[in-house]
Amino acid sequence: MRHSSVISRRVAAAAVSVVLASGAAACGPEDAGAKGGTSGKAAGAPQKGGTLTVLNNEAQSDFDPARLYTSGGGNVPSLVFRTLTTRNREAGAAGTQVVPDLATDTGRPNKDATEWTYTLKEGLKFEDGTAITSADIKYGIERSFAAELSGGAPYLRDWLVGGDTYQGPYKDKKGLASIVTPDARTIVFKLRKPEGEFPFVATQTQFAPVPKAEDTGARYEEHPVSSGPYKVVKNENDGERLVLERNEHWDPKTDEERKAYPDRIDVRSGLDEAVINQRLATSSGADSAAVTTDTNLGPAELAQVGSDKALAARVGTGRFGFTNYIAFNPKVKPFDNPKVRQAIAYAVNRTSVVNAAGGSALAEPATTFLPEQKAFGFTPYDHFPAGRTGDPEKAKELLRQAGYPNGLTVTLLHSTAQNRTTSPEIATAVQEALGKAGITVKLDGQEPNSFNEKRWSVKDAPGFFLSRWGADWPAGGPFLAPIFDGRQIVTNGSNYNHAQLNDPTVNKEIDEINKLTDLKAAATRWGALDKKIGEQSLDVPLFHPVYKRLVGKDIKNVVISDWTGVLDISQVAVK
Repeated sequence: MRHSSVISRRVAAAAVSVVLASGAAACGPEDAGAKGGTSGKAAGAPQKGGTLTVLNNEAQSDFDPARLYTSGGGNVPSLVFRTLTTRNREAGAAGTQVVPDLATDTGRPNKDATEWTYTLKEGLKFEDGTAITSADIKYGIERSFAAELSGGAPYLRDWLVGGDTYQGPYKDKKGLASIVTPDARTIVFKLRKPEGEFPFVATQTQFAPVPKAEDTGARYEEHPVSSGPYKVVKNENDGERLVLERNEHWDPKTDEERKAYPDRIDVRSGLDEAVINQRLATSSGADSAAVTTDTNLGPAELAQVGSDKALAARVGTGRFGFTNYIAFNPKVKPFDNPKVRQAIAYAVNRTSVVNAAGGSALAEPATTFLPEQKAFGFTPYDHFPAGRTGDPEKAKELLRQAGYPNGLTVTLLHSTAQNRTTSPEIATAVQEALGKAGITVKLDGQEPNSFNEKRWSVKDAPGFFLSRWGADWPAGGPFLAPIFDGRQIVTNGSNYNHAQLNDPTVNKEIDEINKLTDLKAAATRWGALDKKIGEQSLDVPLFHPVYKRLVGKDIKNVVISDWTGVLDISQVAVK
């Protein structure tokens, strides 16, 4: 098994955490935020000053750049940690682009994209005023390989020459030879194979500089040395309370992306989601200048918002690259028969599924595996067109052709978590729709840990289950490769290639696309590959989620990109 299986063991589990860490489940009135304008009653141009309050459910328990698994640098983390590249801090599709951060450009590849070179901008400084050098970035990456600092994105273990055996600087003081720093402003990465999407990976917090002399190992997260506009002045109860204040040595002339309007940012976590939304809606006192980076509005709350124009004006809408789907394991009968899989695809009622997911305000029906965003290479297709409500008669016809004229009985694995993605509501909607086509569905609800163990097991995976996938960055690679690359099938850990597809033509096309450094050309190829794989009916896309979040009445400059799907905290102003 090739080393890229390292990616597949961790990426899907992290897809949800990426969403939380970056501030959303990944893009006011409906589009007030999407246009990057002002929100609520706070009129006028945004100004510097004031305190921004962040009300969260999940604590920022890891605040070490080595241990964070974030996309584009994250949301709150990106205020402290700058990286070689970052996401473009603009609304909508423009926000899916990679742009320079600490580096002067997004990277210079050699001819076959197996070597990437970056040059640092001049005048970069840490919070203590010392210069940031290429050696600091090299060290920051190397410490992310240490076992005691695990948790970050796994790509570099697979991509860097020697990364699969390197154990970090605490055990191997010689460092990683595939990261070369010929001078204080130049850093070169040598890869095992072509990777045209390397600039996306360089947005991960593992690329944040760390001064070796200040590294305190597992305690570094208590006071990480800032390279961004804010520094950590308080970290209580393992990230439950974080207070950030201005880093006086951050030079906005070197940072075109972060606006850094507030003087102070106060992050308070461990709050009930209903309480967060109620406090944001009421917007009294400090809550008038508050946002959340992890709590969405639910159906009941949206109903309340819908009857209040003032509240509706403070709702940001975003879309993150995420797909919820039915997964088939063709190794299990009767799902080895393509006509059975096709019958289920025709029988599904996407309207009832969308309603179960919270309604059309929170979910959009899907017929493609790739999300409906240009950056992913979205190519419209519907190989088994059944309309929004399904085609039970076509499904019955296919069942007869498959040898089941009297229908059949199957079991659907789902989670008992009330997440409206893989939960009982979605499973029941599928059950009812398939029943009309003569398919009796028995529901097998498992608590989340058991559910994940079963669906991610090559040995014990059922033939029919609910699943979901989110992208580590807005491109087709991290969406299709872990799910459909046969070399990423994991037999002794978490396997996300649910169909256990090992098609040489698919594998070869993935390798060919990875060689491309022209991301637009790559996107076109990813879209074509999605369409080709879709013909095999290995899954049934159900819906893409939509995220709606309230902000306090005095919040200004709400910018929501299609990379994160939520407001970018680096753009927010409170005055």
